[in-house]
Amino acid sequence: MLRSILRTAATAAKSHSTTASDIRIPATISASSRTFSTGTHPKKPNFRPDIKPENVGAKGAETLNKDVRARALKEDEKDKSLDIGPDGRSLFTSATSISQLNKKDICTYMKFRREELESVLPEGLPMGMLKEFGDSMRDALLIRQSFLDLRDNFRRVVDPTLQTNAKGLKARKQVVLDGPVSCGKSIALAMLVHWARDEGWLVLYVPKGREWSHGGFFYKNPKTGLWDTPVQAANVLQDFLKYNKDHLQKLPCKIFEPILLGEGAGVGWMKGADVVQIPEDYTLLDLVQVGLNSTHAAVGVVVRLREELSLVKDIPVLIAVDQYNSWFTFSEYEEPVTVRSCRPIHARELATVNAFRSMIHDNMMVGAFSHSTAVGKLRKDLPDVPADARANFPRYSVDEAAAVCHYYLRQRLIQREAFTEESWKKIYYLSNGNGTEMRWLVPFMR
Repeated sequence: MLRSILRTAATAAKSHSTTASDIRIPATISASSRTFSTGTHPKKPNFRPDIKPENVGAKGAETLNKDVRARALKEDEKDKSLDIGPDGRSLFTSATSISQLNKKDICTYMKFRREELESVLPEGLPMGMLKEFGDSMRDALLIRQSFLDLRDNFRRVVDPTLQTNAKGLKARKQVVLDGPVSCGKSIALAMLVHWARDEGWLVLYVPKGREWSHGGFFYKNPKTGLWDTPVQAANVLQDFLKYNKDHLQKLPCKIFEPILLGEGAGVGWMKGADVVQIPEDYTLLDLVQVGLNSTHAAVGVVVRLREELSLVKDIPVLIAVDQYNSWFTFSEYEEPVTVRSCRPIHARELATVNAFRSMIHDNMMVGAFSHSTAVGKLRKDLPDVPADARANFPRYSVDEAAAVCHYYLRQRLIQREAFTEESWKKIYYLSNGNGTEMRWLVPFMR
């Protein structure tokens, strides 16, 4: 029975075999009508004024656009009549250093050399500054009244004789820069550090405060009750040493108590030693080297360094921290509580953050909030921060926006035939003075 069924099925399959001639394709279907056809697509609009690329891809057009614009800007350098800002004023300041800037330089641009900036700020330049340099194709920054106020505030702290000319303004040693997103807080902080170092100050600059509470190893130190982050501590010491080496080798240590050792990065505890001794002939450079040479001592050295900086009297000392608001929220670390749950660790529980976060002291310190780190809105009265420390950093004013738009016109981000006072004011009010949005919108000016 089974054999007969199989024989019948095989015979039926042979009699119904399909050939190519049996297949019929409707004439109405063609390759051009299929959804996956390789037909032409609408070209992306070119928003740059210098070139209208044809027969090139989007990336190739952008690269070609930049090359043509760079060549045109190089030719523009020969024509000084283009360096004209609002009301016929010069677009660029004649000052050669940040210390020379005064009220006459407000709403003008100061030219920098990238090599000089990277040497004075070896810890890293702010992303907003790099984006401005890249889009405008020139290493120049706008001189703003808000920055001069910040600089002059610390001038008065160091030189009280300037207080008489400040119209009753009280100099504040601790400042927190707050304000809307993309209003220039990070750039102002970097320029302040540049100025302070030009003046010969000892500056601890932290361009990315969020990194203190994210990444690397973390261990609970039973001796202190705080969490050690040895990788971040070593990075802090390396950055501090990059520019301040000459200052540090001249400053003697004033605290000689032994430094507690912690758990090393990925290597556990040191066997046979709990502390490291600090000889009386050590300088701050020697202290930093101790933390760099031993991962077990890195966190303890950073904490001790904070204490030593508060005792330096020979030269002015400034602590400048960007992304300062990330020190008032939770880190990315978690402590296991049960088999199925963990407790988030707050940034203040980290030994390094705990040592540097407070502003309740007599040292000069400035912190800048960063809204790009998604920390969220913090309460007005922050712990360990004086009530009058917050300074609101504004967005562009109308006068500043006028200078910015004339600068972008000079840098060929705007078509000259489309540039009018009405058009740039529309951009200004549309962006509400947001510098990043203005830079993005000006090429659309028609």
